[in-house]
Amino acid sequence: MQQLEILIDRILSRVNLNLRPFNFKVDESIRNLVSSEKLTRFYGFYGVTSQHPLQFNFSRSNVGGSYFLGKCVVDHSILHKCDIRGDELKRKGDTFEHNGGTIVLGDDEIIRIRDSFLIHTLVHNYSHDPEHPEEFLIQNTAAAHYANIHGAPVEGCFLGPFATVDLCTLHGCKIGTFSYVQAGDLFHENIPDGTIWVKRDNFEFRYTFDEKGLAPYIHFEPGKLPEGIIMDFVESRKEGFREVFENPYCELPIDVPEGSAVSPYSVIRGQTVVQELVLVSQRAYLDSAWMGPGANAQENSYIINSRLEKNDVTAHGAKIINAHLAERVFVGFNSFVRGAEGNPLKIGKGCMVMPHTIIDLEEGLEIPAETAVWGLIRNAEDLKLHSIALKDLETITGEVSLGNMVFKGNGKAFADVFRKRIDHILEVNGAYYKETGQKGHAQDDSFISFNIIQPYLTGRYKGLFPTIDIRP
Repeated sequence: MQQLEILIDRILSRVNLNLRPFNFKVDESIRNLVSSEKLTRFYGFYGVTSQHPLQFNFSRSNVGGSYFLGKCVVDHSILHKCDIRGDELKRKGDTFEHNGGTIVLGDDEIIRIRDSFLIHTLVHNYSHDPEHPEEFLIQNTAAAHYANIHGAPVEGCFLGPFATVDLCTLHGCKIGTFSYVQAGDLFHENIPDGTIWVKRDNFEFRYTFDEKGLAPYIHFEPGKLPEGIIMDFVESRKEGFREVFENPYCELPIDVPEGSAVSPYSVIRGQTVVQELVLVSQRAYLDSAWMGPGANAQENSYIINSRLEKNDVTAHGAKIINAHLAERVFVGFNSFVRGAEGNPLKIGKGCMVMPHTIIDLEEGLEIPAETAVWGLIRNAEDLKLHSIALKDLETITGEVSLGNMVFKGNGKAFADVFRKRIDHILEVNGAYYKETGQKGHAQDDSFISFNIIQPYLTGRYKGLFPTIDIRP
């Protein structure tokens, strides 16, 4: 255990150094969130397919409970129950477009995690940093429970619980609890809790949760575990994952059509139905869920007593309970969408539930088709201040405020970016396979073999994983 404690000290000192401008010490926030005993308890595992290059090299690291797919290297880091998904990494010879220029990759891209402490964190997509197109780098960074790092190299940062950084590059930033940031390159930014910020050259969307409204759902005090309705919801379902991880090779309790994939590391309960071209990723939780053609449930998502009609996207960490989604509904990262029991939420065709939205109904509610929603919604009155029809959004060319939301710029560009992204997600997940013949994750993930790796159980290296080169 001695070397494990030394490693933790090393990581936290490096993160602290980068966060000095904020007078913030990460030790107080993260050191005691996971005990040393827990860090030694779980095996790590990795997927092997013919589609993805292999390269794992754990040097003085702990990766208990974590999953690796694709070309990944971890140096001097703690990864506790993380998903490091490299199935969208760029390959040698691929081109990377940026601001009108083109870069041709000279090597396969790699996820490299150095001197970082990540807890229940998802890492996915590929580097969008033109300075490092062949390396998706996470360095000197700490992340608390259920954060997402999506296409966003980060260096010297702290991500609070349920925070998401998306497609951007960050240096020395502090991202608050339940905040979502997609705003290009950021340097020494302190993002307050509950901030939803999307920025491009021609538009900017910014919303901040009211502190009193957000606190019952998720709040975080240094030295304590995250608390609130969302954390309780996740914690109350941990037992299902314990059963899965103890016996991942048992037969799935549902029929899975050809062209669909359901991870053996997902939880499937109740009267769940999976139709064609569906993707259910590891650590997804489905209970009495109807997954229509082309629908997906990504990592750390929950779909309970709900029906997804067709080509619906449940992004990383999103939760859908007591809801009926029409075709092509996008539910963004870490959103919490819960209809009233016995009086479900209905979401119309083509709706866009912004990342980190909370819909927790006191009464039945129907969201009209082609509507964007955000913020905290409990009833029809809240919906008026936290939604806009996409056709109205597309007419905006200046600045508009609605409640705590401010939008600046070209509304049509904003809507087009999201529509294209939804199309991209559906394409890479394999929802269009029958139309295009192009395989996606739902087809490729049907042929993954899983292998486990375990740490030293005694001695000075207890809790650390041996350095093993795993190559094709």
